[in-house]
Amino acid sequence: MTITSTCLRIPPPPTQRNDFNRVLLQVNGENNNDQVVAYIDDFLFEGTSTPGPVFDQLIWADEFDVDGTADDTKWFHQTLLPLGNSWFNGEIQHYTDRLENTRVENGVLKIEARRETFTDQGHTKEFTSARLNSKFTFQYGRVEIRAKLPTGPGTWPALWMLGKNIDEDGGYWDNEGFGTTPWPACGEIDIMEHWGTNPGYVSSATHTPSSFGGTVNVGGQNLPTYATDFHVYSLEWTAEKLVFAVDGVEHFTYNPTDKNPETWPFDAEQYLLFNVAILPSIAPDFNSSAMEVDYVRIYQESPVAVTSTKKSKVRYFPNPVEDTLTIELGKAVADPVHIRIFDSSGRALKSVSETASQGTVMLRSWDRLPSGTYQVQVQWGQKRSAFSVVKR
Repeated sequence: MTITSTCLRIPPPPTQRNDFNRVLLQVNGENNNDQVVAYIDDFLFEGTSTPGPVFDQLIWADEFDVDGTADDTKWFHQTLLPLGNSWFNGEIQHYTDRLENTRVENGVLKIEARRETFTDQGHTKEFTSARLNSKFTFQYGRVEIRAKLPTGPGTWPALWMLGKNIDEDGGYWDNEGFGTTPWPACGEIDIMEHWGTNPGYVSSATHTPSSFGGTVNVGGQNLPTYATDFHVYSLEWTAEKLVFAVDGVEHFTYNPTDKNPETWPFDAEQYLLFNVAILPSIAPDFNSSAMEVDYVRIYQESPVAVTSTKKSKVRYFPNPVEDTLTIELGKAVADPVHIRIFDSSGRALKSVSETASQGTVMLRSWDRLPSGTYQVQVQWGQKRSAFSVVKR
């Protein structure tokens, strides 16, 4: 049930809560556990605090609960040698799509690096492993990956992300035609990296045009049980910052004061990559070791809006929309305008930040969405507007 004509006024939010923009309405005859969201056209936040987003809606996940091959509706095996004969960073393995290197077994995904002679693409290497790309992209949210890491000097497991627009031959999204931007301008977010030559230290980093390769934007923590126990590696990604943690213990925040294409290419969709690389420092007695992933889950904000009796003067057209939606805010605004689009089930599809120095925002690329009804939320400063749009 959706209520579309209710007007509510709420007091300033308590400083200890971060869910002040959620209103749950009890409807007569419904179970007390049912939650009904009221979508309101326009509203103004009251109070001065602006808590961060609450990432409470699961939008994509893999629980790895079916043994065998990794789900090919969710994952792509990246195997093409990008440099013609080798991988980046001096890696010495072949990545394959074989069960020997990637499989779901006993409820976990195993990415196994192995010492074996293997010939592919005209080149013979002495090690194999796997590199997975997610067939899902998103912008902003919380990522949780529960994993156990491989062992051995020279192993290099990583749970990370790249911009959907990366120009990299052989990558899933480049194959799909989205590859327009070279690394590092596409942006790279390393949720977890572990080098076997420094066992027990897990790190997180960002790579941008302003700092890449041996980036200065890095932090980590010691984790002695990295290979014996599962740990939850997490990222919270908003329009303002990236926060990295293990089991809820934060160890690095990336929040550049000046956000521009050099420092902040993280205003567009990214996809996940899981891999175990082998470096030339691999131990002579290394035979095989696997990274095990129990689950990966991605959360975003639920599409919730509340209102006061004071309304903003927002106009949007055309409706129905085909390619570009024009949003007029009524006057020029200095603050960035944050826009989110949700489908009819409440799943967040896209988040963008735009400028509206003339009071107008052009929201493009509707032609990429299927026909249907969508919820659009627009926020600038302490004001927010929410409305429904039909895509032809």
